[in-house]
Amino acid sequence: MKKMSFIKDYKDNHILRKSYCELANNIFGIDFNEYYEKGFWSNKYVPFSYVYENQVIANVSVNILDLIVRGEKKKALQIGTVMTDLNYRKQGLATDLMNKVLDDYRDSYDFMYLFANKNVLDFYPKFGFSVVEENEFYIDFFFKKSIYEVIHKLDISNINHRNFVYQFVLKRLPNSKTFSTLNAEGIFMFYCLNVFQNSIYYLEKEDVIIVFKKNQEQLHIFDIVSKKEVEIENILHKIADSSIQKVIFHYTPEYKGIVLHNKVFHGSEILFVKSSDDNEFPLDFRHPIMSQA
Repeated sequence: MKKMSFIKDYKDNHILRKSYCELANNIFGIDFNEYYEKGFWSNKYVPFSYVYENQVIANVSVNILDLIVRGEKKKALQIGTVMTDLNYRKQGLATDLMNKVLDDYRDSYDFMYLFANKNVLDFYPKFGFSVVEENEFYIDFFFKKSIYEVIHKLDISNINHRNFVYQFVLKRLPNSKTFSTLNAEGIFMFYCLNVFQNSIYYLEKEDVIIVFKKNQEQLHIFDIVSKKEVEIENILHKIADSSIQKVIFHYTPEYKGIVLHNKVFHGSEILFVKSSDDNEFPLDFRHPIMSQA
């Protein structure tokens, strides 16, 4: 009988990549095929997998990125796509893969972190991870006067639009010095392809890309991508209308001219963090949703 084998970083192996994509689709309903085909699966996304008869049966992936924390650049590893085929569960495969990740990246990060659903709260503390609380940032919005500007809706399936977005995000400034992600363009493009494909806009005069949705009286801003300091009030009065009473930022915002409020964020997933030395996340922050693996 064949034994299962361990393999990592195999994105260019067609057979294993296809199996990986099938497992991710079966477990999470997400599709990595387009992500690879469009060229966004880079060396910053590293799967650690167990394979049996050319089939990926368990996986823990590593996203290599940087963080801005209190104005300082930090090396980070974000764990994601932790999954095991239904037929191979309760064999300790995820535990083994987590230990392989920890061994491989020992002493090479300031922060290792992940987002996990509430059904596995007891699993990650075994590896030294602790729960860290996020905040939700919002403002009360008072509509004054609409500032007219043609808002270009971008079609991420169009290669020219897609390349425009990708090149833009490569040159972006962080949204906040308190907490932001850097070098996370691959995850950003995954969200553009799979989650927010109908919510990406470009304001030519402001020269910003905005990912947003309106939901009744609320305006949800998932990201504002800019190469310069953002004048947030101008932007809000170009994309909002008189129905909007509240603007919610799904990241840590840092803009002049607005009064920010925050409260404890209660999402469907919990943030677990493992730090090296004396590194700590800020007290009040929100990890950018479009950099969340």
